[in-house]
Amino acid sequence: MFDWLLWFTQMENSKPLALVLFFGAFCGILIYLFTGKQRARRLESYKYIPFDDEPPQLDNSPSGHQSQSRKVMDNE
Repeated sequence: MFDWLLWFTQMENSKPLALVLFFGAFCGILIYLFTGKQRARRLESYKYIPFDDEPPQLDNSPSGHQSQSRKVMDNE
């Protein structure tokens, strides 16, 4: 009855199974991240953050223009 447990405790059997499980989880996360259009657009906007030397400016003018950080917060 517990033969499958003994099979799983052997390292040559459990390593490939763990590899398949972790690879499936990794692929699932990638699919989740890049299938939504809004999510993909938001992730693409983050790629220039390391090159942004200017601190974010808060725009309190009533003209309707919002800073980039406020736009990202509204999309979440």
